[in-house]
Amino acid sequence: MKRHKPAIILLILSAILAGLFLFSFILGHYDVPLREVVRILLTGKSEDPRMLAAVSNIRMPRIVMACLVGCSLSAAGASFQSVFQNPMASPDILGASSGACFGAALAILLNRSHAGITLFAFFFSLLSIALVYLIGKASRRNRVVAILLAGMMVSSLFSAGTSYIKLVADPGNQLPAITYWLMGSLSGTRKSDVAFVIWPMLAGLIPLLLLRWRINLLTLTEEEAQTMGVHTGRLRLAVIVCATFLTASAVSVSGMIGWVGLVIPHLCRKLIGNDCRWLFPAVMIFGAVFMLLVDNISRNLLTVEIPIGILTAFIGAPFFIFLMTRRESGI
Repeated sequence: MKRHKPAIILLILSAILAGLFLFSFILGHYDVPLREVVRILLTGKSEDPRMLAAVSNIRMPRIVMACLVGCSLSAAGASFQSVFQNPMASPDILGASSGACFGAALAILLNRSHAGITLFAFFFSLLSIALVYLIGKASRRNRVVAILLAGMMVSSLFSAGTSYIKLVADPGNQLPAITYWLMGSLSGTRKSDVAFVIWPMLAGLIPLLLLRWRINLLTLTEEEAQTMGVHTGRLRLAVIVCATFLTASAVSVSGMIGWVGLVIPHLCRKLIGNDCRWLFPAVMIFGAVFMLLVDNISRNLLTVEIPIGILTAFIGAPFFIFLMTRRESGI
């Protein structure tokens, strides 16, 4: 039974995700019965054009995006924690989130379109990671320590740039738009947004799934890993690149959403253990469940939508404190 426990947990998480995915379509200010939701999903047709528009054009892109963002941020957090052997590592540890925020703020300042904001955020997120890698490579320190320190410096620089943009932005419309974007939200998600981010997300998720058994070897010394045919330096670089694509694509469409990539991996370790062969699939599924649940609360709790970044902080911070204060905690 113990041997099959991880598989059972994965099946349970998958069932929860499937049920929550379907249930999310009936939530909203415009009522759509479950039977009509199933009919639209299966046939793409409905006798009521308003229900068809609500399900296909409004709720579908947002629900799919919530799953993708939660999956990506959680997988990125687990990746960074494994690479750096640091339980406090999160998707923004190398400055990807700060770079994305700077890019989005700059796009809003330049009055770019919704697509332009996403592209700017994605580009500057990748740029920040490239700077971190080049600085870390040029440093004479230990490579891992150098990359971490470079991430802190680059993140600080981009945060300063974002603060300056907020200072010079038009307080009438640009500053509120920047502030709202920085709080994180999936409001206004379009099918084009899903089509844009799904490819870099898949480029990050698929290699991580294929390499997950090798990631277990990062706890060994380089000599021990090489005897098993694994070059840890190349493996670390591959995992960092994959996690970077996941973070950049997620933040570029959702804004700053914290705690997901930090809390979900720790919770999954409690459920399924430290074996990355099972941990990474669990993290991806659980992250999608968590983000979808939070997004449902965000858009239905009040008449005014609550930014997701606020909810994840309210949920994630107390939960992480609970994990830290447990006597048997592995954090």
